[in-house]
Amino acid sequence: MKWLAKVLANRMKGVLAKVISKAQNAFVEGRQILGVVLIANEVIDSILKSNGGAILCKLDIEKAHDHVEWSFLLTIMEKMRFGEKWLKWIKWCLSKTSFSVLVNGTPSGFFQSSRGLRQGDPLSPYFFVIAMEALSCLLKRAVCGGFLSACQVRGREREGVEVSHLLFADDTLIFCEAHEEQMTFLCWLLMWFEAIFGLKVNLDKSELIPMDRVENVDDLAGELGCKVGRFPSTYLGMPLGASFNSMAAWDGIEERFRKRLAMWKQ
Repeated sequence: MKWLAKVLANRMKGVLAKVISKAQNAFVEGRQILGVVLIANEVIDSILKSNGGAILCKLDIEKAHDHVEWSFLLTIMEKMRFGEKWLKWIKWCLSKTSFSVLVNGTPSGFFQSSRGLRQGDPLSPYFFVIAMEALSCLLKRAVCGGFLSACQVRGREREGVEVSHLLFADDTLIFCEAHEEQMTFLCWLLMWFEAIFGLKVNLDKSELIPMDRVENVDDLAGELGCKVGRFPSTYLGMPLGASFNSMAAWDGIEERFRKRLAMWKQ
């Protein structure tokens, strides 16, 4: 099984950029973690300069790899036009996955399941971003249907670019207008995603951050069921919504570098 998983992972790596939207920046060739952080900060800066109040939703997905429904994953891959032979191989790799739980610190034996991705499997990262593409498609359709409003980012030549969401694996940012109707629809959208895909958003760890002045931010957070955050924040360990001229914004990153260097010196 291991050799087949490695072969499939190497083949899949080359086609992900064709089937995964540009909003996803994890495990896709040519896309980097720094890129998604820079884009997020550019969106925030553009909104603050335009004085157009909007909302940033930082979502935390609960035990992401454990809850992936295999049947749903295979359906998505079929929609992406993976061949019948490919799907058979993928299904075989998934069906051979077994799990074990610890009871009082002792493994209780292995059992089969119909969900979950195995940590350390070379295919698991690619399976996960394929599954998260379903959320990306739902958000894009919501914007096209007028249920959610993307944020406009102005370029140097005044040509606007719409950004509704950004992803790095399961680390999700959603940009929308500060309207209660949009929060209600977003709440329903996340419920649909959980029911179909099996992934649950941990609202206790998620937060709603107002961009510029938003008078009803507490009501919006209550509608979604999460807490209110504020800038400066962090995303993927990098500053979010902070002044990059401020030395304090980089204190945490500098400290992590110092600790990592100290480990290397040992």
